[in-house]
Amino acid sequence: MNIELSIIIPTYNEKDNIRPLCDSLEKALQGIIYEIIFVDDDSSDQTADIIKEISQNNNQIRCLHRIGKRGLASACIEGVMASAAPYVAVMDADLQHDETLLMKMLSTIKEEKLDLVVASRYVEGGDTEDWSKKREWISLVATRLGQMFMRVDIKDPLSGFFLIKRASFIEVVHHLSAKGYKILLDILMSSKRILTFKELPYHFRNRHAGESKLDGLVAWEYFLLIADKALGRYFPVRFILFVIVGLFGAFFHLGTLSFCFHYLQMPFVQAQAIAIILAINFNFLLNNEFTYQDLKLRGAHFLRGLLSFFVACSLGAVINMIIALYLYQSGIEWWISGLLGAVIGSVWNYAITKTFTWMKV
Repeated sequence: MNIELSIIIPTYNEKDNIRPLCDSLEKALQGIIYEIIFVDDDSSDQTADIIKEISQNNNQIRCLHRIGKRGLASACIEGVMASAAPYVAVMDADLQHDETLLMKMLSTIKEEKLDLVVASRYVEGGDTEDWSKKREWISLVATRLGQMFMRVDIKDPLSGFFLIKRASFIEVVHHLSAKGYKILLDILMSSKRILTFKELPYHFRNRHAGESKLDGLVAWEYFLLIADKALGRYFPVRFILFVIVGLFGAFFHLGTLSFCFHYLQMPFVQAQAIAIILAINFNFLLNNEFTYQDLKLRGAHFLRGLLSFFVACSLGAVINMIIALYLYQSGIEWWISGLLGAVIGSVWNYAITKTFTWMKV
């Protein structure tokens, strides 16, 4: 008989949750043919080894062990694409999601001929367990922000627990941003048509074991996803971030120049040279940390990237100066000449560093 349901579970350092989760799913899914696809981002605690050990005695369990990749959204996409079942569920490995709801989710999507069924914390009957006021507030703000860009009235667009028709996922997969941790929001915002869905309430439990992955990076990636869906059709989000970093770099440059020239009493040329060098390094560090956080350079690649970034930005500064001077000498207002020079220089810096500094390695 054919597999009816695939459960995709992204993992990173979840070794103590794997066996209890597999046992819980086995009890909850009796009566249907299913498979569990764990997508592990090369956990440092041997999570993948435990999954592979279990799979030796259970052919319903598979492990996709990813090397050099990180991110829940991209892990979910790879897991779904590796499955062949007509229906696919996505859930976390930490036992916060109620696996006993899966059978109801499956029957609902089939009987009502829906694209999607979402396990929701925010419809009547759903709730969260022992959340602090701070976490409740953060979740509320993030949810409201996501709803601002939705074409559907969904109460929990940030849910990490949902079941989707595989054919509906295939429709949208080439339009996904694959950024961050909110794959459901990505699906809803990327779909060319309005997906039919239903929300079912569930009790969001406390984590069974291990540490939460929620941190500042998750919030930043969520912002990137929203920005990409809201502005990506007009400007590349990376370019916007690159320009923002450039503005911070300009203030850093002026601050360094002022400190060296006025406080340390250095000659202007020497102070300017130090300010330029430090500002380029400052811009590289910020871009590496935020603009290209998914392609973050480390080790030898960091040093190579810094060198290529320095060369590219130095050439960009020359291009900026030549164009601005040409426009000014052609009779264009000084501030327009300077602005156009800066814009063209920024585009050059972005294009070259995107190609040579943060190329995929």
